[in-house]
Amino acid sequence: MENQSFTEELRRYLDLLWRWAWLLALVTLVAGTSAYFISRRLTPVYQATARVLVNEAPNSRSTDYASVLTSERLARTYAELLVARPVLEAVVEDMNLLTTYTNLRSRITVTPVRDTQLVDVSVEDTDPLRAAETANRLVEIFIRQNQERQSERYQASIKSLESQINSFDNDIAEITDKIDALGENSDNDAERTRLEATLAQYNQIRASLLQTLEQVRLAESSSMQNLVLAEEAIAPKSPVRPRALMNAVLAGMIALALAVGGIFLFEALDDSLSPDMVSRQFGLPILGVIARHPTDGASMVVKTQPRSPVSEAFRSLRTNIQFASVDKPVRSMLITSPSPEDGKSTVAANLSISLAQSGLRVALVEADLRKPQVHKKMNLPNRYGLSSVFVQPQAAVNGALQRTDVSNLMAITSGELPPNPAELLGSGRMGDILGQLGNHLDMIVLDTPPVLVVTDAAVLATRVDGVLIVVKPGKTKQAAFRQAIEQLNRVGANILGVVLNDVEVKSSRYRYSYYRNYYYTYQNYYGREKETTQPREAVS
Repeated sequence: MENQSFTEELRRYLDLLWRWAWLLALVTLVAGTSAYFISRRLTPVYQATARVLVNEAPNSRSTDYASVLTSERLARTYAELLVARPVLEAVVEDMNLLTTYTNLRSRITVTPVRDTQLVDVSVEDTDPLRAAETANRLVEIFIRQNQERQSERYQASIKSLESQINSFDNDIAEITDKIDALGENSDNDAERTRLEATLAQYNQIRASLLQTLEQVRLAESSSMQNLVLAEEAIAPKSPVRPRALMNAVLAGMIALALAVGGIFLFEALDDSLSPDMVSRQFGLPILGVIARHPTDGASMVVKTQPRSPVSEAFRSLRTNIQFASVDKPVRSMLITSPSPEDGKSTVAANLSISLAQSGLRVALVEADLRKPQVHKKMNLPNRYGLSSVFVQPQAAVNGALQRTDVSNLMAITSGELPPNPAELLGSGRMGDILGQLGNHLDMIVLDTPPVLVVTDAAVLATRVDGVLIVVKPGKTKQAAFRQAIEQLNRVGANILGVVLNDVEVKSSRYRYSYYRNYYYTYQNYYGREKETTQPREAVS
């Protein structure tokens, strides 16, 4: 049962989408086409990418894996520093760009490559050459500034050592000159010995300073991170946006999703009645589905077009009514609707003709004494009718019962409209009238006003064998139908079933689940249906 319910629900949604397929296609096409042409009119933007390799300082004694992790962290740090204000201002100044560092920042994307020591620097620009040049210049300036920043920690020591070495170089040169000036004179041996001792001491100090300077420079190079432009940016050939085709596809998909959501929302908020609600929520059988068909004045389709599918629908309705109550055959039937304009009078007239064509003696009674339609549809005079019978001393229907141009079908029109229809229809005289008709005829069909408009239908419902409710799917409201059912149930009416009238076969959501089945029924009954009921004696 659950699988069957799920299948029915899925089929209902698919039928709904198919019914609105034209709208979904139109919305998707309009959105996609609009997005495509708008994208084509936008200025193209190009993106150039330069790749930077970040190496850890070589003085680390940690394992290689730890060194790689450190380099990855450095890469993420440099990704933030690459778009810092000093770097961007230097790029703007160096390239003479007519922009600010803030605007330049909005066009730069720095992305560390996951699980690597690489950083991608992407620059967007309307000029592909300028985009590539900006990316390369940004990396070059950042590498230079990074090196200068790291070198500042050792520059003071290096300059001090170089200054001392230069000072000792001067002193050594001066002492050397003095020794050379003493010559080979033995009188200057003592001075020469002192100067040579001083020169040896200065040379020793100078050597020590040179060794210290080399150690400082080695420490500087060992502690400096190495940034390398691993891959230069080149001018791209195609823009990154707008991508007209992709934008068109995305716009179409979004529009399609919104349209589907709107359709489902509209369907959820729609209060109109559908056939599945009739059988699922209210538990009433659908005895007939009458397709929408053009009407020609007051003519009846069963009479004028007996071989049409609509006529077959009324014959199928006739057969379903005959099988609606096997234990107690239906000999009197009331036809009503929840609200006006549901087409109950048309259904009553055509059903009466179909019953008469099957060989039954039928009386179509106009029980709508407010807005009568039977005399118009059957093309009969309305001078003497049901209201006239009530004012006669005896309820004799002979004068009110008129023959029609359909064999076996008679009709009682409304006559003059009385001021108190509900009281007349609920009186004992009405029961006598129905009794007389039942004694001589096989079937009595009463056309009554809508249930929710007046109480006439509810008053008569207890005097007949069954009630047939006519609705228009998509127009009759659920609340009106529910209230009509409740009102008929309160008076104890025997509701035979529901007739779906004026169903649009080609575009309706019901054509797959209901009308198709009835169409097959038409084919089965067409030309093969046999009537076995014998007519009763005609009224004289």
